[in-house]
Amino acid sequence: MARRDFSTLQDRVNPIFRESFSPEGSDEALTTSNFAPPVDVYEDEHNITLKIEVPGIDEKDINVTIENNTLTVRGERRFEKDEKEENFHRVERMYGSFTRSFTLPNTVDPEQVSAHYEKGVLKISLAKKTEAKPKLIKVNTEKTLEAKSTGKVA
Repeated sequence: MARRDFSTLQDRVNPIFRESFSPEGSDEALTTSNFAPPVDVYEDEHNITLKIEVPGIDEKDINVTIENNTLTVRGERRFEKDEKEENFHRVERMYGSFTRSFTLPNTVDPEQVSAHYEKGVLKISLAKKTEAKPKLIKVNTEKTLEAKSTGKVA
């Protein structure tokens, strides 16, 4: 009975193993496709900041533009053919080109944009226009002296 149980388990596991690690007949192709890297967007009183995860992409393969109040980030993660394709058992990372576009609010100054790439993260800072920044208005707590009326009419 134990031999039969093992055989049944083996019959169920072998196709899964073959599908996962067999380069021949696999539906997974070693080709490129479009993908969309994840983006975090946050805001403080001076800037709107985007952090885009683009690990494995060279800085020279990333293009950031602003046109008609739209920020567009384009890039490409290239499949490295240094290793023989038949050595791969699974390719899960996405390769190919991507484009992400964001409509900017009118509060952004398109002349004050910076981009920094470090450790696979592209950080884009969009400065707000001066008139869009919150203004602190000081509340005067001094009591005003009321003019005493002398009853004379001028």
